[in-house]
Amino acid sequence: MLEGPATYPLLRGRRQRRSPLRRVVAWSRGRNARIVLGLLVLLALGAGIATLARRADVPDARVSIARGQAALARANYSAARNHFVSATRAEPNNAAAQIALARSYLLLEDGVAAGGAIDRAQSAGAPPSRLHALRAAALLLQGDEDGAIAEADRASGADTAFAQRAKARALAEKGDRAAGAALLEQLTGRFPEDAGAWLDLGRVRLDIGDVGGANVAAQRALSLDPNNLAALVLRGQLVRSQYGLNAALPWFEAALTRDAYYHPALIDEAGTLGDLGRNADSVAAARRALAARPGDPQALYLMAVVAARAGDLSLAGDLLDQSAGGLDGLPGGLLLSGAINYANARYQQAAVKWQALIGAQPMNLVARRLLGAALLRSGDAKAALDALRPAALRLDADSYTLTLVARAFEARGERDWAARFLDRAARPPAIRAVPFGQDDDAGVLAEAMADAPSDPAAAVDNIRGLIERGQFADAIAQSERVARASPGAPPAQLLLGDTLAASGRFAPAASAYARAADLRFDEPVLLRLIEAWSQTGNREGAANALALYLAQNPASVVARRLLANVQLGAGDDRAAIVTLEQLRGQIGDGDALVLAQLARAYTQAGDPRSALPYARAAYRLSPMSAGASDAYGAALFAAGNTDGALQLLTKALKLAPGSAEVRWHYAQALADAGRTAAARQAIAAALKDARFNERAAATRLLAALPR
Repeated sequence: MLEGPATYPLLRGRRQRRSPLRRVVAWSRGRNARIVLGLLVLLALGAGIATLARRADVPDARVSIARGQAALARANYSAARNHFVSATRAEPNNAAAQIALARSYLLLEDGVAAGGAIDRAQSAGAPPSRLHALRAAALLLQGDEDGAIAEADRASGADTAFAQRAKARALAEKGDRAAGAALLEQLTGRFPEDAGAWLDLGRVRLDIGDVGGANVAAQRALSLDPNNLAALVLRGQLVRSQYGLNAALPWFEAALTRDAYYHPALIDEAGTLGDLGRNADSVAAARRALAARPGDPQALYLMAVVAARAGDLSLAGDLLDQSAGGLDGLPGGLLLSGAINYANARYQQAAVKWQALIGAQPMNLVARRLLGAALLRSGDAKAALDALRPAALRLDADSYTLTLVARAFEARGERDWAARFLDRAARPPAIRAVPFGQDDDAGVLAEAMADAPSDPAAAVDNIRGLIERGQFADAIAQSERVARASPGAPPAQLLLGDTLAASGRFAPAASAYARAADLRFDEPVLLRLIEAWSQTGNREGAANALALYLAQNPASVVARRLLANVQLGAGDDRAAIVTLEQLRGQIGDGDALVLAQLARAYTQAGDPRSALPYARAAYRLSPMSAGASDAYGAALFAAGNTDGALQLLTKALKLAPGSAEVRWHYAQALADAGRTAAARQAIAAALKDARFNERAAATRLLAALPR
């Protein structure tokens, strides 16, 4: 029979230990009971809140997917991507969420991220047959055209059209743009309501140069899907080339209104703002592009351009370095990187960059001048001559190019050739531009065109060869065929205009240039159009074209130069002074032509004291320039220094004997010096020029001179 505690002697006489909870309960019976109970409640609440917070950190995949689809419907691709990322975090093995994420990355044109999501979808159990089309699009964005074509050919069923779109663009990227365009035309014929197919057709047509056809396709895509961000950006790009910078901004802004971090729109907006001179806004857009895609080379390049324009080459170089070589294949990056190296006396490094640019753009005259200068500075005169030769063969070669060639010949000890090119540099260039000199003979060029009748490059080379040999009738016939075959391609219309202008037929040339301007109104078209209209006496048309271009491209140096010429020719000297002072503030004091024009404007405005410093600076920069000598001489004459004026005006007339304006200034100085016979002879020669604008004043002076 069991007994009580006495049976367990070790427990006898000891107080039994109580559990911690029992001690707390006992203690709670005291005066601290309320405090303890309050602490217990707080602990319990804290534990509950922490549990709820941990649950809130894990999103509901279905809710996130639904939110992502709603964001896609609003064309907010970035928000959709974020929701799909949340869904995949909640359920990494959810194949549907991974596929949705991949599609959003494709809309954002992020091929690498899209490829990762596609791989995860396959690992999560998605059938490979469902992924071929998506993978084709991702590989295309990654630059793997062959892989994209192979994946596209494996696609079947409902994904076939999407896959074939990727294949078509891959073919175009590989160089077979005609095949890519043909495939997309087939797709738009089979699926006329597919906005994506029309979008891709517009992109390929633009790459081909068919601006008119690209516009039609882009507008069709937007009519089917007004919220298609890529179509809005494409339309903005087309409007920018067709109408100008200001007209393009609303299209990029329309895309960004839907998705504030849509990277392609931010890049185009930043570039357009920079070209407009709105540097702060350009940098802000580029920073948003970097936020959307960290380390993006295009955004870094645009910021570097703004820094370079501000004169901070160190910052520009740092920004280019941050691209980690991502700009090495882009023409703009090569041009800017070379300029920074050149400014820092790293001439060989600059030459490497510009040589790569010439390899991609052999007809780039600016790049050839820069390359020639860098090679000459690095001590390789022969290579400099090789680089400059195509530009120096042109009748309209600029004085800087010709001077570089002369210095290269001097470095090689060939002073006779150096003297020839220095003489050419001192003379005004040809009025009209001509193509690069052709090394191939007529038979070679004609055979190349016969072998590839659909190759526009072969047609252009052959037509240029015909022009250089004076076979204008054949050249016009061929260029008309090219223009008819490619009515939406600006280069085809320009080629026809150039051929007509080279044969002296400026009226029909102006019509061809106007058609080109309707498709793409850029500086080359503007210059040709104004020249053609000026040659036909249509000054109003030339002035209207210039005003329209300047309204859209207010920072254009070329257009501002032309405006100053128009203002000076019209006698609006005060307006010319304003234009030229703004231009000088933009490009600095190293342009002899701008300084000479400023001197002329101040002289004509009756302020020779202000004109003289500009005239002296222009003459110092370019002593063999007829324009600089004439401006300096005219300013001295207006200031009362007739003897000094005659010396400079005599030199100017020798440099430009066909200039009626120089001859008129010379005649005035002769008359003031009492050399009336020579003055009468000079005035009579000037009056023979139908383009002489000072006819009334010259006639009055001629009548006043004693016989």
